Amino acid sequence: MFTTPLRDGFELKLLEERHAPTAFAAVARERDRLREWLAWVDATHTEDDTLAFIRGALEQFSSSNGFAAGIWSGSRLAGTIGLHKIDWLNRRVEIGYWLAREFEGRGVMTDACRAVTTHCFRELGLHRVEIRCAAGNTRSAGVPKRLGFVLEATLREANLVNGMYHDLLIFAMLQGNWPR
Repeated sequence: MFTTPLRDGFELKLLEERHAPTAFAAVARERDRLREWLAWVDATHTEDDTLAFIRGALEQFSSSNGFAAGIWSGSRLAGTIGLHKIDWLNRRVEIGYWLAREFEGRGVMTDACRAVTTHCFRELGLHRVEIRCAAGNTRSAGVPKRLGFVLEATLREANLVNGMYHDLLIFAMLQGNWPR
């Protein structure tokens, strides 16, 4: 999966080293909002931090163990989506994502998660895809709900972000339940 069209000029593209300045700038613009839910935001201080993340994601991709893709609207980075390390023994993976505020409410992230989930089942042959998010992050939790993922668990105070514990929702989709 190198480039995948989504809708209305949006596409997924594998993040590359050359995208580090753009990705860092996008995170910096959204920092105050993202840091409420995502612990990694406060560890991203420089373009070099973003470059290190992208390099790690490219290593994952080259070893068939996950990836990170940008969600692009033309030359603008709207957000990112990716697979955390794939559990090949159990054929399971978790999707992680974020989207800039100006792109919310258009169905872009839902489309991106649909494309990535389809890729997981059809191309990678995985059995289970999970999306985990803080219980209070209603926009993020709406994505798996719209796609028909099942809310399987709430892990109480399982996610520490900025010194506050958040309940963590676990949504899952099984290959046999994904529309063909």
